[in-house]
Amino acid sequence: MMKKLALLLLIISFHLQAQIPAGYYDNAQGLSGYQLKTALKNIITNSHNPHSYSDLYTCYQTSDTDNYYENDGTVLDMYSEKPNGPDAYEYHHISDKCGNYSGEGSCYNREHLVPQSVFGSAAPMKSDAHFVVPTDGYVNNRRSNYPFGEVSNPTWTSTNGSKLGHNSTSGYNGIVFEPIDEFKGDIARMLFYFATRYEDQVAGWDHDMLNHTSNQVFSNWFLNILLQWHYNDPVSQREIDRNNAVYNFQGNRNPYIDHPEWVAQIWDPTNATPNNKTNKWVIYPNPIPDHVLHIKNLNQDKIQEIDIMDLSGKKIQIVQKNFKNIHLPLELQGMYILLIKSQENTSVKKIIVE
Repeated sequence: MMKKLALLLLIISFHLQAQIPAGYYDNAQGLSGYQLKTALKNIITNSHNPHSYSDLYTCYQTSDTDNYYENDGTVLDMYSEKPNGPDAYEYHHISDKCGNYSGEGSCYNREHLVPQSVFGSAAPMKSDAHFVVPTDGYVNNRRSNYPFGEVSNPTWTSTNGSKLGHNSTSGYNGIVFEPIDEFKGDIARMLFYFATRYEDQVAGWDHDMLNHTSNQVFSNWFLNILLQWHYNDPVSQREIDRNNAVYNFQGNRNPYIDHPEWVAQIWDPTNATPNNKTNKWVIYPNPIPDHVLHIKNLNQDKIQEIDIMDLSGKKIQIVQKNFKNIHLPLELQGMYILLIKSQENTSVKKIIVE
């Protein structure tokens, strides 16, 4: 967990900060735990300018367009997107919205990651683009009002591998819907947003994902799943762009995309990364002109592994010996993440390869 949190902290520090409006999170500084969550609730509520339900289709044209996989300008649907191959079908904005559907590929509509029945289809929840997303109408219907979860023996599988079946993790054995790994972190952070934005109402709502409190909000079994999804699937460029687009649409932001380390500080404090943590080791030179990275003041006996990653979190190189002088792949150029995993902690730093 610490490894993922450290990576997220670095991505935030060097990749997202310029996108966050100056002073937007000032009232959350220095806080942690549920005090931090309440401060964030006030920030994202006061800046929220709700739109009509029909306006979501307009928002999706900028927030949910495929500029990342096929890169063809069609609707980016987490329930049908195949990250590593051609999609079984695709939708064009506005012209392909539902309508009636008889199976996958008929049309797309608006999926509430927390079902509308939970909050009685009331505003502003019904039209909040931070957790209402475009999906295939038929898959949306198959997901129904079931919780999200992990499925080992699916009773139904969509064309992109999303699954329906009994939950396989401890604490709950009811029917759940499992999205593909590519979007699990996205969905978890959308649900953390929901728990924060509607903190003052959620305790009165009933669903197996919820525990009838305004602080933790989620049932223990479900919180464990969300945390794992959050750690295993770090913030992506697609999420960053979507957060900015929704901010332009309705005026508020998802704080857990801007500051993913806040998830642990609120819901998983034993794995939160201290803000004042410093490292004695030094990287030089940085920028790196000759593809040889030097690290000094490093206790090699305690180092377990050093990873070089791109800004999406993809591992480019894994180093398990000779840590003080690392020869980087010659094709590397640009900004990367150096992650040093020791027996004591995980540390991160930005590197630039010339």
